[in-house]
Amino acid sequence: MEPLDLTQRPPRKPTDVLGGVIFMARTVDKLRASLPGGNLGAYKVAGFSTRMLETLGLHEDDLLAVVSMAGSDDEVADWVLRHTTQEARDKANASLSAPAIRDRMDRPDFFDRYPVARELDPDTPLLEMLEYDDLSTFSA
Repeated sequence: MEPLDLTQRPPRKPTDVLGGVIFMARTVDKLRASLPGGNLGAYKVAGFSTRMLETLGLHEDDLLAVVSMAGSDDEVADWVLRHTTQEARDKANASLSAPAIRDRMDRPDFFDRYPVARELDPDTPLLEMLEYDDLSTFSA
């Protein structure tokens, strides 16, 4: 897959599904941005992506190797499906979907990292907040 420049556009939406897992498509975009010639910009893999991979029992380096060799999302999705169980995918999807802004408000750097969260209802799911954050970042 080709490297991405995430200073030019955001990664895919947090709720986009790849290999039966929400956030996987976004993680793949971040990994593509970390390839030679790519640019992560303000994005990072640590955080949601790391937690998702841990829940799935996958290692970031392994997925990065697959992404760097894959010709398409379908190849990555096939690899994810072969290396995870339905139970793990369900658990990852549930754990990523559940948290809301309210659950992170006590973290000292949360509003510095996601200023858009100040404008949203505390019950807004974090994945939805990330979409607003992307829109805010790339609205100019």
